[in-house]
Amino acid sequence: MSDRADAERQISDLGEAGLLTLVKGFCPPELVGDDAAVCAVRDGHALVVTADMLVDGVHFSDRTTSAYDAGWRSIAANLSDVAAMAATPIGVTVSLGLPPETPVVWVEALYRGATDCLQMGGFAVPIVGGDVCSSPVRTVSVSAFGEVKPGLEVRRGGARAGDAIVVTGEHGLSRLGLALLLEPERDDLRAIGAADRERAIAAHQRPRPRLDLAIELQALRADGAEIAGMDSSDGLADAIEQICEASGVGAVVWAEAIGGLAARGVPEQIALDWTLYGGEDFELVLCLRRELAERLRVSGGAIVGQVTAEREIVVRDRAGRLAPVQLSRSWGFQHFDRANS
Repeated sequence: MSDRADAERQISDLGEAGLLTLVKGFCPPELVGDDAAVCAVRDGHALVVTADMLVDGVHFSDRTTSAYDAGWRSIAANLSDVAAMAATPIGVTVSLGLPPETPVVWVEALYRGATDCLQMGGFAVPIVGGDVCSSPVRTVSVSAFGEVKPGLEVRRGGARAGDAIVVTGEHGLSRLGLALLLEPERDDLRAIGAADRERAIAAHQRPRPRLDLAIELQALRADGAEIAGMDSSDGLADAIEQICEASGVGAVVWAEAIGGLAARGVPEQIALDWTLYGGEDFELVLCLRRELAERLRVSGGAIVGQVTAEREIVVRDRAGRLAPVQLSRSWGFQHFDRANS
């Protein structure tokens, strides 16, 4: 078949059987072909399972996300949940809902992005199955499986007054990347340098889940450390509020500690809003004793606040004044909110 004819093939040309044959080519043959994949779990280990869905027009679009990047992001979203539990990934399933006129090359690029993300950081995580169906909207649904020794996982509950709040990476960077993709000539973002623009766009299109910290978190837990945490895919404010709610505590966040976007040239109030509510950074938010937080900071984290006994959650500046922002996950994106319909 000529390159042109190959590029013009659509999913309707392949049919379900042909599409399944195509995607099976990206999976280890010994792990696919039955009704379910059998993933060996070593004695003394617990299986961690998570699932996430990306929908065209909600989580990605042709304006900002190539098929390759959609595949990468769909995997990153799930591996981030595995990392947040201090687990190591052992396999994923990928399911697709596709309009019949979807180009075959789009599916191939999606799987290339997915498999490249799965090889990131030295983890050879296989695609062990999935499903396909006809759909009016392109949808990518991924389930990820990980393992961790029982009792060493990190959960949202367990934060205590006095704990330091540690975040990995720079929050708001993905939201900045999205803004630059949608409005590259936006007046209030003209001060951002070329290197920072590239970094922000990369953070949005190809986020890197923090699997690098999973082993370190397991070691701290094995030494008896109490750690509460989750990933920040729905925004920094959402993660802090959910941890505090699960732990029955409050928090104070220091505005200067989360001001990285402003230093890159984003107007201060926009920078604070995107840092707290931008979402899709796929970083970790952790609460643990100060001396342990200092060790994690060396590994790429930053201390941005402290857990309090009072149930309120506030942002304060260096002088102790309340920052002009309300910290509530209800201000972030909410699926099925009429404002987002």
